[in-house]
Amino acid sequence: MGTVEYIQHHLTNNTIGEGFWTFNVDTIVVSVLLGALIVFVAARLGKQLETGTPGGFQNFVESILDFVATNVRDAFPGHNPLIAPLALTIFIWVWLMNFMDLIPVDLLPYLFQLVTGDSHAYLKVVPTTDLNTTLAMAATVFALILYYNIKIKGVVGFIKMFLFHPFGKFFVPVNVVMTLIEEVSKPLSLALRLFGNMFAGELVFLLIALIGGTLAVGAAALFWAPLQVLLDLGWLIFHLLVITLQAFIFMVLTIVYLGMAHDEGH
Repeated sequence: MGTVEYIQHHLTNNTIGEGFWTFNVDTIVVSVLLGALIVFVAARLGKQLETGTPGGFQNFVESILDFVATNVRDAFPGHNPLIAPLALTIFIWVWLMNFMDLIPVDLLPYLFQLVTGDSHAYLKVVPTTDLNTTLAMAATVFALILYYNIKIKGVVGFIKMFLFHPFGKFFVPVNVVMTLIEEVSKPLSLALRLFGNMFAGELVFLLIALIGGTLAVGAAALFWAPLQVLLDLGWLIFHLLVITLQAFIFMVLTIVYLGMAHDEGH
């Protein structure tokens, strides 16, 4: 397999269906499994909570809860019982989906090919490198933004926001265009930022894998192997920061955007 074929193979989803009704099965399955893992761990932890001297894992979970709660208090005006659970779910779920990028790029596809018996089977295991995933999450957040804009401001207030924000009643056409751009940019910025960073990170891992794999054979592979390990470890450590930062940014922007929707003056 050549360099181009190797990269294309790793960046191609395992799909069913055709046209508009094409489903990326690997993205759906991995996302659902990671979501189920969150529910399972939370349920188990909920049954084993300790009030005296909690264990290390409970302390770790409580530190995450405090971290998310602090960000909600700082960025969200007032109180809404949905915001903190939503922010926590986004942060952990996005982080887990991003974390799949740290698994060796050839490991899971190779195991999948062994199980299926198809040496050309596709398997893309990082859901956030699939634009459909990030757009779907951003669209869900955008739906909540619209819901709370209308709920808090009312239909008339929501229309006035388009007509008179940000330049007042004498610039209605400009206001409509500017406000429309502002609102549409919210889900697009959420989706494209996460997708772009994760997709670029995945490409770097693939290029590093090529150093000791497709591009080097025999004695050359032995020469390049130490460099590959060093580069892989260095990028993995840096990328651990990236995947955490991207999950944090998605969570914080969600809180901020929903806070703006709750602001009657916005």
